Amino acid sequence: MSIALSPAPVALITGSAKRIGAAIARTLHAAGYDLALHYRHSQDEAAALAAALERTRPGSTLLLPADLAEFDRLPELVAHTIGRFGRLDALVNNASAFTPSPIGSTTPALWDALLASNARAPFFLAQAAAPHLQATRGAIVNLTDIYGERPLRQHTVYCMAKAALLMMTRSLALELGPEVRVNAVSPGAILWPEDGGNAAAQQAMLARTPLARTGTPEEVAEAVRWLLQDAHYSTGQVLHLDGGRLLNA
Repeated sequence: MSIALSPAPVALITGSAKRIGAAIARTLHAAGYDLALHYRHSQDEAAALAAALERTRPGSTLLLPADLAEFDRLPELVAHTIGRFGRLDALVNNASAFTPSPIGSTTPALWDALLASNARAPFFLAQAAAPHLQATRGAIVNLTDIYGERPLRQHTVYCMAKAALLMMTRSLALELGPEVRVNAVSPGAILWPEDGGNAAAQQAMLARTPLARTGTPEEVAEAVRWLLQDAHYSTGQVLHLDGGRLLNA
């Protein structure tokens, strides 16, 4: 049975159900992409997002539930995307676990969870996607973090995982060029943790940020779109979307 080829470019986005991932999905959909929307637990949010996008352009989304820590699910996500749309033009590695890992109490299970979502899954998804992206001269965008370059106290393993993702971005740009471009967006403060976090620490962080505000998910999403659609001569690059915070870290 032949697979119908989507006339629109196709993007697979991990962690797309809410927050930054949902903003990326809405922005890419508005830019003309059909979307494979991965989620893990946020089924209701993912379904609502897909329904809203389908009202705009019927047949343009595919929902893909998966735990990215389960290796077999990774090539399956790519295979399901190709099975539905017949092509893949973009991979956005957005899904991320962010958990403290204090020295003295970090367990192998916590290590595995942080490395799985922030480094292992992006690599093996990129590996599975590479032949399809080469066929379309597509692109990968990884969501890294300024903490992959400057450590955050009590978060050693998370910082290590994001540093690995940063190096993966540069290495894959070398390995997959010239057909596939690989870049990263490295956000600073965009959305505070859902539990509210430490208000005093948040204000201190903003005081060290030259633009004196948090960024928005839509600003991150537009940076992702630009790297996918318009940055034709950029690969192996990291776009710091941090309001200038790294200048005063």
